Amino acid sequence: MTYLDMSREHLMPATKISSKVEKSAWKDLKDLARESHQSISGLLTEAIREYVSRRRVRPAVLRHLDSSVAENEELGRRLAE
Repeated sequence: MTYLDMSREHLMPATKISSKVEKSAWKDLKDLARESHQSISGLLTEAIREYVSRRRVRPAVLRHLDSSVAENEELGRRLAE
């Protein structure tokens, strides 16, 4: 089921999820939401976006890695001997 997230300036489609978390983590999240005057949904959305961003390898990094491996192919062979 899709919902609209009203916590942003513009309406964004939102998906309802169900999950389990440790009680202490849930309490920390609820406390943070209350302290920062933000919704739990907003905090979870922000946390998910930040986590995904950190975990993804960006295409530029992969291109640089491929380029570096190609440039140092001879050195790699010598070190492997």
